[in-house]
Order: sequence, then structure tokens, then C-alpha cells
Amino acid sequence: MSLRVLRPGMLTTVQDRGRHRMQHLGIVPGGAMDPVAFELANALVGNLQGEAALEFTLLGPQLAFEETVLIALCGAEFDATLDGQRLPLDRPVLVQSGTRLAAGRARRGSRAYLAVAGGIAVEPVLGSRSTYLPAKFGGWQGRALRADDRLPLAPDCAVLSGARAGPLQLPGGGAVRSVPWSAPSLTLPEREFAVIHALEGRHFSGFDADAQRAFFDATWHVAPASDRMGFRLLGPALARASDDEILSEPTCLGTVQVPADGAPIALMADHQTTGGYPKIAEIAGADVSRLAQLAPGAALRFVRCTLAEAHALRRAARQRVESARRGIASKYQS
Repeated sequence: MSLRVLRPGMLTTVQDRGRHRMQHLGIVPGGAMDPVAFELANALVGNLQGEAALEFTLLGPQLAFEETVLIALCGAEFDATLDGQRLPLDRPVLVQSGTRLAAGRARRGSRAYLAVAGGIAVEPVLGSRSTYLPAKFGGWQGRALRADDRLPLAPDCAVLSGARAGPLQLPGGGAVRSVPWSAPSLTLPEREFAVIHALEGRHFSGFDADAQRAFFDATWHVAPASDRMGFRLLGPALARASDDEILSEPTCLGTVQVPADGAPIALMADHQTTGGYPKIAEIAGADVSRLAQLAPGAALRFVRCTLAEAHALRRAARQRVESARRGIASKYQS
């Protein structure tokens, strides 16, 4: 069973939760940029949390389903249709064999996840199916999708889809069979600028007073030259109090580094394992998914928080996800 790519979109890749606990070996974690939307997409089709899905970025692909499958598109709000009919977002949808999905531009947010019952069945590399573009491994041939690619689905995808669709009591007929309820939107921007919580970084004290104030007072914008490795931020240049060299050391998801030009870079899912730029801040883990949904040009403000506050934000965010997962699971048990 396979999923055929008619048009690949801007950047469509296979992703899962990534390759963790190998950074000391030089292997980056990678995985879904918005792990919350990724997790909910899998929950909506009854998958385990880590099954591989497709990550759409800004401009979605056109795909053809060669079997009847249960799918869900979750995350950014894309203009998407199934054989010309609007595709309901954040919901399980039973798609008939031969149906074509066309995803246009993202109206709000920048990344969405297409989950299929049973998952995208590409071969794992180092324990993960995620695509790591810089090293060209994982996912589908280590690259973004291209026209005429055929992605393997789970061998029992059609059987799983039918069995899981049963308790949902989907209406009959048509290319679009879905439910009246949807998963909550937990990571999309809701205001003029995103509020991102951040802790003072390891080298925060090495920046001059103006730079320290500017980091938390300025409105930043995501630069066009941003990618899965890092978001470059446009705003005031951040100067250090001295020009002494620092040793390279481990980096992590959400580290904000400042290179010599003074323009900060927020490290994202495909970040390097080590870096020698000074770290002005560390973004609270609870806000990384919301940051990942910002498109080029989007505005954000950093709000200072403590480690204890970051832990509390993470617990609250996790509780919201678990609540949504329980609500979805209850629909499959009815």
C-alpha cells in the first residue's frame, strides 16, 4: 500500500518524534517541529504517539490515496481539499481509494501533520523514521518529497482504517467522511505577536546592558532565512560586553545563540549538537511548538521566566495535550 505524491509542496518530509539520547554521538534529535500537533494528529487516527507522519510547511502537497485510509491533518490551518471538497482539519477523515488531497497555503501557522492509520512505513534509521535533511538520511531517501514518490503505508492500513472508523459512526458516501468534533488548537498564534517564555542563558551576563534589555523588550520577527535548524530573528543587534572567545559546548532545542553580527538564532528541531556562539537565552520547552508555528515575518516577544516557571508551563502544556488525547480516545471507545 502506498501514498503517491503528485506535487510535493514547499517542504514536505516524513517525521516522527526524532532520535533522542544520541546527541553525545553527534546525532541530532530532529523530529517534528511541532511535536504537539504531531501527537494530536496521530491520536486522531488511533495511532501510537510515535508513528511517522508527513510534515507540511507553508505550502502543502498534492497526494493520491491508493487505498481507503483514515487520515487527519492537524496543526496549521491549510487550505486543503479532497477531490475538491473541503478537508475538515483536526479531525479523523475516512478517505476512499483514488481520492486526491490538495493542500494549498497555510492561512494561520506554518506546519501541519498528515497522519495515516498505521503510519508512514519507511524504514527506520537509528531508531527513527524522521528525515534529517542536512545529512540526507531517514524519512524517504533522506530528502524532502518529490513528484512521483510513492510512500509505503502500513501493510494493514486499510483494515486498520476500517476498524478504527467503525466506532466513529461516520456518515456514508462521498469523498469526505468525518465527525462533527475536532481536536483543540494548542499551538497556533492567537494574537498580533507570539509571547515566548525564555530563561536567561549561560552567557546572558556577557552581553552589555542594552543588549540584555533589548532581548526582552524588543519585538522580533522571524527572518526569511529560517529553517528546521534554526529561526533567525530580526531586530536590534545584540552586542557583547567583551569580545573574548568561548568554547564550543552542547546545544539543545530552544537555545538562543548570538553570532558575531548580533542577530539571534533560536535553535529548532534539526539544530546542531554543539556550538560556539554565546547563548543569551533558553526558550521554555512548553513554547517551542508555538514558536515552530511562526511563519517568516511573524512577530514575537520574549518574556523572562525562571526555571521553576518553565517547569510549571511544561506541566500545564502536557496536561492540555493529555486531556485532548483522552477526549479523542473516548471517541474510539464509544
